[in-house]
Amino acid sequence: MKKLLSLVLFSAFVGATAHAQDHAKLDDRIEAAHAVLHELMATPDRGIPDSVAMHATCVAVIPSFKKAAFAVGAEYGQGVVTCRTGHGWSAPAFIQLTGASFGFQIGGQSTDLVLVAVTHDGAQRLLHDKLKLGADISVAAGPVGRDSQASTTELANAGFLTYSRNKGIFAGVDLNGDVVNQNIKDTEEYYGHDVSFERILNGGVTPHPSSMHFLRTVSELFHAEARGTR
Repeated sequence: MKKLLSLVLFSAFVGATAHAQDHAKLDDRIEAAHAVLHELMATPDRGIPDSVAMHATCVAVIPSFKKAAFAVGAEYGQGVVTCRTGHGWSAPAFIQLTGASFGFQIGGQSTDLVLVAVTHDGAQRLLHDKLKLGADISVAAGPVGRDSQASTTELANAGFLTYSRNKGIFAGVDLNGDVVNQNIKDTEEYYGHDVSFERILNGGVTPHPSSMHFLRTVSELFHAEARGTR
């Protein structure tokens, strides 16, 4: 009986430890996303234009998006997304971004990505389990420079504007063909099994304290006061 009790207690301890470690990894991912946006704020000459920031409906950040290639290229990254609601930015949900490329290529690199949805449709499309950029919704390399002006046509035609950072420099990037997936496993790990993407991104979930640093930076960078609702 004592052995059985000891085994049960040990299993519970191992399970609790693994859960804490998984949760810590997700906190680290949110903090990495915050660091990307913080650096973006520090580069106004190469940052996201105010005209884009004011129209942002959702913001996705994928730190350390990896590209590796040997004849066939593979791209993979994990990140977080938050959407504008009637009372600020939503708690972050977890996503994955994957892609592939073909042709003569070799090597690998890592870059930070920021995807900005600038239409109501772009925000709603994120609620789908899988979203192919350029096919399910239009996507374009975003204009850079805080004082730059995105044209009305750019804002109307692009569901998402995309940015990448290499060696500290932000620029627009082409992500046509890449696929955004909901990371259901990590979202459930962070919030629980009965919390949907829709509920999170529509503002129905209270953000965890560990994500508030990230959300404050999103609010500052994307001018939450400029638009009250999505």
